[in-house]
Amino acid sequence: MKMSKVNIKNLFLGLMLVGGASFANAQTTQTDTANSTTTTAATAQSNPTIEGLKKQIEANPKDAESLAKLAAAYQEASDWTNAIDTWKKISALLPDWAPSYYSQAYAYQSAKDDANAKLAYEKYIATVKPEEVEQNKKNLAYAYFYIAFAEQQSDPAKAKEHIAKSIQYDPSNQDAVKLSKTLNS
Repeated sequence: MKMSKVNIKNLFLGLMLVGGASFANAQTTQTDTANSTTTTAATAQSNPTIEGLKKQIEANPKDAESLAKLAAAYQEASDWTNAIDTWKKISALLPDWAPSYYSQAYAYQSAKDDANAKLAYEKYIATVKPEEVEQNKKNLAYAYFYIAFAEQQSDPAKAKEHIAKSIQYDPSNQDAVKLSKTLNS
């Protein structure tokens, strides 16, 4: 099992590097959801990678590495519903693996489900182990930023705490710096 965890961590780091551009794009790009939902469902169904991974998982439903690859393939196809469902399966299988919660949050955010994205980012923050903080600083910074942004109207005091943590982890994030100035003015 230890080998599987190492492979999953390496897989996730690779997915983060490869998917980084699409992640940034998902945060800033407006889409026509009525059109894209139909398109993504068709794309996901005709995607040979997805179909192959689904067959692998049918044979071994607890294959976390294949599940992670499937979730990433769904994300690449912008099939957020299936990506979320698959990340949830991984979280159930590996409840202390923080990257699955971050990926869930990303998928929820991409699906415009802000409430569940916030909850998943909170779970991610709570799940990152102290010895993993250094390698997760950028993701932690973004998670705290997202939560602060979501809470700025409903709980400004909490939002200030979260934005301070975000800047602590990534002082170069100009969006976080701007939000901090807004919250503290």
